[in-house]
Amino acid sequence: MRVMGTLEDGAAYDVEVTGLEDRPVTGSRRVRALVEQHTGRPVLLGPLGPRRTLEPTDADAVLALLRIHTRVVEVS
Repeated sequence: MRVMGTLEDGAAYDVEVTGLEDRPVTGSRRVRALVEQHTGRPVLLGPLGPRRTLEPTDADAVLALLRIHTRVVEVS
């Protein structure tokens, strides 16, 4: 899935969430580092849950992480 948005400092990103173990996100080193940094930690899939441990192969959890830590503009 393709995700576009902006980071906290306003920098734009355009990434592909691949669901692959070795390369869960392509297109932005900063977003890839964010995913790597939070792998193994719990993430809320929605405002009230459910809570799931972030795994690189879980595209829904990666998208939820991006929604929490960045401003997601478009998902396709």
